[in-house]
Amino acid sequence: MGRNKISASGTIDVDRARRETPGCQHVLHFNNAGAALMPEPVTRAVQDYFDVETKIGGYEAHRMRADELEGIYATVARLIHCQPDEVAIVENATRAWDMAFYAIPFRRGDRVLATMAEYASNFIALLQLQRKYDLRIDLIPSDESGQASVKALEDMMDNSVRLVCVTHVPTSCGLVNPVEEIGRVVRQSRAFYLVDACQSVGQIPVDVREIGCHMLSTTSRKFLRGPRGVGFLYVSREILDQLEPPFLDLHAATWVSKDSYKIRPDARRFENWEANYAARIGFKTAMEYAMDWEIGRIWERVQHLGSLLRQKLSAIPGVQVRDLGRTRCGIVAFTVAGWNPVDVRNALYRKNMNVSVVNVESSRLDMEWQGVKSVVRASLHYYNTEAEIETFCEAVEQLAQKAGGIR
Repeated sequence: MGRNKISASGTIDVDRARRETPGCQHVLHFNNAGAALMPEPVTRAVQDYFDVETKIGGYEAHRMRADELEGIYATVARLIHCQPDEVAIVENATRAWDMAFYAIPFRRGDRVLATMAEYASNFIALLQLQRKYDLRIDLIPSDESGQASVKALEDMMDNSVRLVCVTHVPTSCGLVNPVEEIGRVVRQSRAFYLVDACQSVGQIPVDVREIGCHMLSTTSRKFLRGPRGVGFLYVSREILDQLEPPFLDLHAATWVSKDSYKIRPDARRFENWEANYAARIGFKTAMEYAMDWEIGRIWERVQHLGSLLRQKLSAIPGVQVRDLGRTRCGIVAFTVAGWNPVDVRNALYRKNMNVSVVNVESSRLDMEWQGVKSVVRASLHYYNTEAEIETFCEAVEQLAQKAGGIR
């Protein structure tokens, strides 16, 4: 791909981004934190791979495209600044997070420190192993802005802490947790550091060297704009030999004799043999496409759009923006007085506007802290426009007026 997608003004060429995103012709898509609209090169890559499978067979297609499929590890490494042998390609972000978490050699009575932004799937896993190992789960308090307090974390760290797990960007609002500052604290201890980057990779530059994490998980379908059903796990060489995956197969390990096996020496020990190779090809293309735009420029635009949407929503009577944190991203959470968030989503959907709803069951800690049971989540990407924000806010204002009896 050529690096000519930046306009003379130094900003992203939004017109070109939209031309390369067929979905922009059909919907106003503010649901990128759910699943972003795929660009045409990504859908074409997936379809082309399926065409090869259709013509010559699945195993044969895999052999024919082996070099390209192998290249996904180098692509991930370039995206997050690690080594290819520190990458595992798995089915989704939750699978990636679980494979890392359940591999940690916990001992009875270990402490785990988690943020208030933890996603339900992650916290359920914590609760499960709490029962098994009598783990002590302590929550890192939020500071006055709502982000994880680095000062509080410093005070909580001791030799009993086995794991610090942090969600970089929660599912429920635009908060961005200070993962680099947290990493500097954790690195002074014996604890493992696991980052859930499901909502950040693709909209925010992520450098595992700067973060200092041992493990990091993410997905394809969100801000990387890839297909569903694929993601990756990063595991640092530094701790790889300390982790035994919760299950193994003939891909993750070799059956070397009747009574023994040998686990792979690289991060692919967290994979399994069967995979959706068309999705992997699409994921690789999506990561290359994102890097071609430059993640730093994407981040600048996403922050601009998110700030603009918050500003305009806040000016609408009856609308309350629910975002937390000092640094905020392209996710904007809000409520409309007199409206259930599900009804807001459905009303906007009928106008060809896509948003999500986040319920307390998905992000209980931070939402209970805010005193809300559900929110509307609008999430923007670089191909969204200021005009779309105007149109969207007009639709939200109409709902707010209807709820308030204004005609």
